[in-house]
Amino acid sequence: MNNSLFCTLLIIVCMFVFAGTAGAQSIEEARTEYAEGRFVEAADLAQLLDTSEGYALAANSLAIYGYYIAPDSEKEGLFRRAAKLARQAIRLDAANPEAHLQLAHTMGRHAQMIGIVEALKEGYARQVRDAVHEALRLTPDMAAAHLSLGAWHAGAVSNGGFFAGLLYGANEEDALMYFERALELAPQEKVVFLEYALGLLSLDAIGNRRQARDLIERAIGLPSKDAHDRIIHRKAVERLAALDGG
Repeated sequence: MNNSLFCTLLIIVCMFVFAGTAGAQSIEEARTEYAEGRFVEAADLAQLLDTSEGYALAANSLAIYGYYIAPDSEKEGLFRRAAKLARQAIRLDAANPEAHLQLAHTMGRHAQMIGIVEALKEGYARQVRDAVHEALRLTPDMAAAHLSLGAWHAGAVSNGGFFAGLLYGANEEDALMYFERALELAPQEKVVFLEYALGLLSLDAIGNRRQARDLIERAIGLPSKDAHDRIIHRKAVERLAALDGG
């Protein structure tokens, strides 16, 4: 092989190696931004990767920022952008369960903001449910998907009652089943305990008060691994204070 050809091949190989390294560093940089609570920056970095994984991370980051931190005037735009990113993640890789989960996450948060009537009119209940089901079809032991379905059933029942079951198949028994499965799969996740507790309170604030309180206390007792956990911790402390004061 002559020197010119060898040098050309070496350059091509190096380009692929460096491109792969840059992508790996970029997704890690985005995850670092997320872990440290710079959710918008994490979304921007992750979106630039133009990968299913990146778009899913971007959608999650924006949904968290929009729900917990952003001013009310920005929330709807953030949720719509987040849902668009999740759909792009699915387009790039329909076999990515996280992409389907984040579509459900972003639409679910948007539905909470616009209210039950508008959400039903836009078909959010069915779309959220179907997206989580797809995530579970792809990864049956995905704890976050079980948690999301538990919250979906609890929210549908508490808001729609009999009609939620009639129209969407929502019921309290499935809510509890999915919450319990999420807890089995992720017993060290603060968000599982808090969302389980909130789901119980939405179903029966009086009858489930003691169990919900125990779950919230367990959430508070777990260490915070990142900025999202710190947000969940603060919300759990606030919810416990509200329970004790109520």
